[in-house]
Amino acid sequence: MPKNTIERRHDIIQTAADAGRVQVPELVEKYGVSAVTIRGDLNYLHKKGLLVRTHGGAVASNRVSQELSVQEKVTEHLDIKRRLAEAAVSEIREQDTIILDSGTTTAEIARRLRDFERLLVMTNGLNVAQQLLDAEGVEVLMTGGTLRKKSLSFYGRPAEEMLRCYHFDKVFLGVDGIDFQGGITTHFEYEANLNRLMCKVARQVIAVTDSSKFNRSGVHKICDFADIDILITDAGIPHAFHQAIADAGVEVVIVD
Repeated sequence: MPKNTIERRHDIIQTAADAGRVQVPELVEKYGVSAVTIRGDLNYLHKKGLLVRTHGGAVASNRVSQELSVQEKVTEHLDIKRRLAEAAVSEIREQDTIILDSGTTTAEIARRLRDFERLLVMTNGLNVAQQLLDAEGVEVLMTGGTLRKKSLSFYGRPAEEMLRCYHFDKVFLGVDGIDFQGGITTHFEYEANLNRLMCKVARQVIAVTDSSKFNRSGVHKICDFADIDILITDAGIPHAFHQAIADAGVEVVIVD
């Protein structure tokens, strides 16, 4: 058992490296110190770049995926994203009401909705809405809110209040990371809040992600595996994740 602050902080780093993330209550019990002390440790380690602080704990810095801008994401795994989008569109029916989360994969889904004759789509993604400008059969709703320029996504209380006024058939959710401890995650706290609400107001939750996002963390948790209904991904999904997600009752759709 660590005897002083330096030893305890070193041990916290090692614990996070082994487990992927740590939580304040677990560390309080492990070291027999107060929650205030543990939060001070985590904040210190975050400032030093040794951990990444999250709500209620921290994530090992080497487990946190780098957030790219929309412009950088557009060409990343583009071929796979297009195949994922095709599989996602096969889950959509005429007269559905759907939410498309912000992101480049969901923008690819939007590009494939132009043949629908009657569809309602709400999105918080500026780039997603742009793909629907010439989709005559698609009624487009925007969440509103504050524009986050890096991701071209809207967030905040106005966006959340807009969502609460509706109920949808399906939400198509993009993610930044999926790991065993954190579940489905994203980089931006307010976007995670909005994503959770999207899941709450939709009858069916469909996560769409390429396999590079597995065993990575986006810091802010959206939901657990069991909170989604369908996962659409590619054949690179690690077997352990495939098994765990299927065991949680999720339908896993693999694209070639």
